[in-house]
Amino acid sequence: MATTSAATFSIGSTVSFGRRGSPPPLTKPSAARCTSQNSLASFSGLKAATSVKCDSESSFLGKESSAALRGSFARKAQKPNQSSHHGLQLQASYKVAILGAAGGIGQPLALLIKMSPLVSALNLYDIANVKGVAADLSHCNTPSQVLDFTGASELGNCLKGVNVVVIPAGVPRKPGMTRDDLFNINANIVKTLVEAVADNCPNAFIHVISNPVNSTVPIAAEVLKQKGVYDPKKLFGVTTLDVVRANTFVAEKKNLKLINVDVPVIGGHAGITILPLLSKTKPSVSFSDEEVEQLTIRIQNAGTEVVEAKAGAGSATLSMAYAAARFVESSLRALDGDGDVYECSFVQSDLTDLPFFASRVKLGRKGIEAMIPSDLQGLSEYEEKALEALKPELKASIEKGIAFAQKQPVTA
Repeated sequence: MATTSAATFSIGSTVSFGRRGSPPPLTKPSAARCTSQNSLASFSGLKAATSVKCDSESSFLGKESSAALRGSFARKAQKPNQSSHHGLQLQASYKVAILGAAGGIGQPLALLIKMSPLVSALNLYDIANVKGVAADLSHCNTPSQVLDFTGASELGNCLKGVNVVVIPAGVPRKPGMTRDDLFNINANIVKTLVEAVADNCPNAFIHVISNPVNSTVPIAAEVLKQKGVYDPKKLFGVTTLDVVRANTFVAEKKNLKLINVDVPVIGGHAGITILPLLSKTKPSVSFSDEEVEQLTIRIQNAGTEVVEAKAGAGSATLSMAYAAARFVESSLRALDGDGDVYECSFVQSDLTDLPFFASRVKLGRKGIEAMIPSDLQGLSEYEEKALEALKPELKASIEKGIAFAQKQPVTA
């Protein structure tokens, strides 16, 4: 039913805009409140926006991004002769699949992605209990259509035509459990799911959340190679949570406005392989040696902090879902043509002597457009030593993943 009153809603998004001649910033968290003023065809009370008010406060958008979002909405709403079947359908044009959507990460992640104005279809897959999640989400008055898929027989249909695949499937960590303890279970899960991705949507961006990421991303790469569809520019280990935590902890420690804080995080996604580059924090801020050590250790052990706080009831599901949604939104904006999208991610890399490495990358329509080698230049003495110290552990995790995949024949 159409309505003539203004429709207001909040969304999450991630875009960053680097200044020419200076290193690009990481995507900053902020919020966009978008208000539609004109009466257009609507869906569940939402209307295509022709004017947008963007207030930078919290959530995904940075201050520079708000202007871009406002301009994006205005440009797209002004295009003539475009049908608007579901209100914001002018913007929603991408298909996202979540594999493991009924889990502790999958459910809040699905909710956050459902809020994106860029998503037209949200496919939810799990081995059980996904129908209820889809039914619940389908009641949210945002444009994307939600479909559920249960079990291996429906996995292929879930993935057909998908632009971005997100894989949080697997078992969570429990008290006393390391990420490496998860390997045997989650390695098989990731292998099976990536085989299906290779068969049904080989050109999609693949976001691997399932731990241990230091091993599951190399597993995914090997599977895709065996299937003959590997594109290193489109395979990502989601390490955004390390950046989110680093930004949060630094802002708290230094009484900074969180929206302004950017801390690159390099290396891997477990323990000492997580290396926040505090010397490259923006805005520039000084840390004592004690502060550097305390912050670094807290960022590295933040996952354990949550596992212990939940006392066996779960792991870092909500913050991980938030961080993953940020990375998905960055990918969607890159696919949509935004030319200034940067995120840290664990990817195939030539920045070090390791085959995979987490660092900041520039995203574009075809995936990774560029690495940012300047982040690894001019490190502090503490960071230089920490970088060398993490390499053997990260190398072993990568090799473990590759060896697992090479011993397991892929399903034809």
